[in-house]
Amino acid sequence: MEANGSSGLPPGFRFHPTDEELIVYYLKNQATSRPCPVSIIPEVDIYKFDPWQLPEKAEFGENEWYFFSPRDRKYPNGVRPNRATVSGYWKATGTDKAIHSGSKYVGVKKALVFYKGRPPKGIKTDWIMHEYRLSDSKRQASKHLGSMRLDDWVLCRIYKKKQVNKAYLDPKMEDSSPQIDHFTAANDVKEEQMLKFPRTCSISTLLDMDYLGPISQLLNDNSTYDFHNMLASSAGLGSVQTFQFGDQQNQIPYQSADSAKFQVMMNQTINQPLFVNPAYNNMNGLNH
Repeated sequence: MEANGSSGLPPGFRFHPTDEELIVYYLKNQATSRPCPVSIIPEVDIYKFDPWQLPEKAEFGENEWYFFSPRDRKYPNGVRPNRATVSGYWKATGTDKAIHSGSKYVGVKKALVFYKGRPPKGIKTDWIMHEYRLSDSKRQASKHLGSMRLDDWVLCRIYKKKQVNKAYLDPKMEDSSPQIDHFTAANDVKEEQMLKFPRTCSISTLLDMDYLGPISQLLNDNSTYDFHNMLASSAGLGSVQTFQFGDQQNQIPYQSADSAKFQVMMNQTINQPLFVNPAYNNMNGLNH
């Protein structure tokens, strides 16, 4: 909290006291009619105003405001404070926090939340109050028996809780971009097509998979077989490149491995023995 020009405080002055300092140097001095280190906390009965009306009652402050306030009883013979305001009420939350100065117990800090309306149907707001009272406040209350005054002074710090954008906190938010779905579907189709073609150059493997067509067509009296027409019609592939197995002159075309598709074709008569899986060694005309 920074001082403004009308407070008479030096430029750059900040007021960020601890809980202990608020009780020992401010509330205790106020209760015993001694001067505080700086006169920046006004005396205001906060229960006669709604919290959004209090900032203009403060000496200075931007995000939090301090007040010395009396407390009245809710019932003539009770010790519960009356926390009703003009259009709502303050409701305690959590447990009281004991404040110590060294090893000495000096006071209590209580947290409260402001609700609009009347209990029990009040609407919770973002206004928060920290109420500080002295450790001997119960003995002071006994001095006011027969009256509605419960405490002469308590110290109140009031501020409005900042709201956090829920868009950054919701883990269930998903990006349902149709463009991403389109590319995902296209990749799935491409991978499915890739699985249809083996990635090996072994003819025996192709024979084991029955990839080159019925074995009976390969081993019939006609030693030639039109691989090009068979594979081109079934796979629908375009132009290919060729490679050789060892010293053999039979060139076996194939398509670039970058496309992840494999195609085998024979452009001339097979004039070399075929080496295939032993499962076919009893077939007609097969040497191994």
